[in-house]
Amino acid sequence: MNRKFFGTDGIRGRVNQAPMTAEMAMKVGMAAGAHFARGDHVHRVVIGKDTRLSGYVMESALVAGFTSVGMDVVQVGPMPTPAVALLARSMRADLGVMISASHNPFQDNGIKLFGPDGYKLSDADEAAIEALIDAEPVLAPAERTGRARRVEDARGRYIHAAKSTFPDRLSLDGLRVVVDCANGAAYQVAPAALWELGADVIPIGVTPNGRNINDQVGSTAPALLQETVAASGAHIGIALDGDADRLIVVDEKARVVDGDQLMALIATRWAKRGQLRGGGLVATVMSNLGLERLLAAEGLTLERAGVGDRYVLERMRSGGFNVGGEQSGHIIMSDHATTGDGLIAALQILAELVTEGRPASELLRLFEPVPQLLKNVRHSGGRPLDDARVKAVIAEAEAELNGRGRLVIRRSGTEPLIRVMAEGDDAAQVEALVDRICAAVAAVA
Repeated sequence: MNRKFFGTDGIRGRVNQAPMTAEMAMKVGMAAGAHFARGDHVHRVVIGKDTRLSGYVMESALVAGFTSVGMDVVQVGPMPTPAVALLARSMRADLGVMISASHNPFQDNGIKLFGPDGYKLSDADEAAIEALIDAEPVLAPAERTGRARRVEDARGRYIHAAKSTFPDRLSLDGLRVVVDCANGAAYQVAPAALWELGADVIPIGVTPNGRNINDQVGSTAPALLQETVAASGAHIGIALDGDADRLIVVDEKARVVDGDQLMALIATRWAKRGQLRGGGLVATVMSNLGLERLLAAEGLTLERAGVGDRYVLERMRSGGFNVGGEQSGHIIMSDHATTGDGLIAALQILAELVTEGRPASELLRLFEPVPQLLKNVRHSGGRPLDDARVKAVIAEAEAELNGRGRLVIRRSGTEPLIRVMAEGDDAAQVEALVDRICAAVAAVA
């Protein structure tokens, strides 16, 4: 589907530049409100945000858009993306909206939409909303414009829901946990949930000022977490991203553990307990070949989807899987949530840590990753991957791998980047192939 505004994860961009302007946010509110205004009941939307300074602008504009077409708005303030999905469903709302650019710097922002079932919108819904954005809005008559109110207990509702996924027979007593909230949406709820379960919590990245979200903290910048784990003698470190829908772990030796290893642990342990559905898990084309080999040795399958947790979830739903995710740390457990949830995923990892009584460095190293390298090439527009010279270099690289590795070359769905990934058993060969393809792309970009 050709998208004008929506990328792989909603609408995203630099604030006060198209498409991420207050005017666009208001239009999205009008369009999404009109699309979901079905039936004669009182229509309601739940709006959450992360801690970006521009959240005030975008939230106000969205409220204006939704109320102008007759929708009531429930504002929950800074909350994780999965919390907005959960609250939209539990409050019987017609849709949920999260204002966030996830792991991007504070200058960016985005709008993610969830349907009344708590799932991200389908391509068809997004296409319908895009059409309405460009159309003349149908405003509600004066007596039917919407209201807006804030719900003060939203954090408590989400904390309770997250804690309910942790086994009742277990506690985190005696476990020292460093949690890095990226100065983002989970800066209050994640430390509180862990403390209430008994952990000795060392929080970092919990002093948002509107501009420091993801700034040298969080799942995409784990150095501070590694240093804190080492200095404090913690048993484990947990890093969330700006909207807390992804998770990266640091073991007690201060080594980073990515989403592939975390999914491997959850899937294999759930399989042994008879909890795993679908006969395996769903990951993306970016997940390491080592994960695929491990699962095969356990009699499980790895289904690969396109990059983006929405595509992982679509495959999970169509194939009856209850575990899926991305190497970057989006982990979806459909028994517990309708989207990736970093806190809930962390609680499942902590439950295994407590159950097995082994160090995180042993528990979370289930397979040896195949050498893999990802590099990005920024471009100024156009379609560099369609260039004949780039295609020729890619074809040569595939022939050189000769079935002993993989290439994944794709456009980013959120930034003007071409992502070039290769993996194979020969690390030197992998690096050479990636550099060769990147050079070809850069030459035409």
